[in-house]
Amino acid sequence: MNHIVCLALLATLGTWSVTALGAAAVIFFKSPDTRLLNLMLGFASGVMIAASFWSLLLPAIERAQAYSATPAYLVATGGFLAGALFMWATDKIVSYARARTLRPIAKPNERFNRIVMLVLSITLHNIPEGLAVGVAFGTLKAGSSMDSLMGAVTIAVGIGLQNFPEGAAVSLPLRREGFSRKKSFLVGQASGIVEPIAGVIGAMLVVYVETILPYALSFAAGAMILVAVHELIPECQQNKDAHPYFATMGIVAGFAVMMLLDVMLG
Repeated sequence: MNHIVCLALLATLGTWSVTALGAAAVIFFKSPDTRLLNLMLGFASGVMIAASFWSLLLPAIERAQAYSATPAYLVATGGFLAGALFMWATDKIVSYARARTLRPIAKPNERFNRIVMLVLSITLHNIPEGLAVGVAFGTLKAGSSMDSLMGAVTIAVGIGLQNFPEGAAVSLPLRREGFSRKKSFLVGQASGIVEPIAGVIGAMLVVYVETILPYALSFAAGAMILVAVHELIPECQQNKDAHPYFATMGIVAGFAVMMLLDVMLG
């Protein structure tokens, strides 16, 4: 099953590379195109919402019905809520870190503390995303059908797309703080390094502890739904007065693409 873990590693290295691509925006632009970022965020949220059901929750229910002594509805609900609560707890840590960045610090290293907290907040946010990708690829152990593979790939693509603005969200503020473009890029891309690590952990848990597979799938779904609904959708709708329905069409398109792939291949 080492090849499954390797696939998860490659996928999360891909999502990390998109973070690096977003961080590279600091080399070419003082600020990225807002409409493009909103469209990408909307598309990613649509993909993640659809993938949470067809590629995570539905397989979790099917596997729980087939192999688990616990009722499938309890497995799916418990795992889903656990994933959402985990993401909520992570968000609380992130919010605390962000609050620290805005708090006046009467010390010479105030600027350093602010930058550390900024990078920490984005890094913590990437942990459950890496777990979600790793779990999705870990499910291939049960049978590498084309629809299962495409489901895992689309989850990685959805998370990768929303990593682009996250990379820019680190590098661009660092540039405004006076860092060179090179240093801003290096720190920005480094914020996504936890995704390959979390992805390998998630895949190994599913591959070597098969009984937790239904829980892990629904756990990843809960984490992804919370990220999409709480963060991505509100973020992509910030400029809806200037560009009505622009980001919304991205959400619809992302959902439609994921639905099309799953139904067509399923």
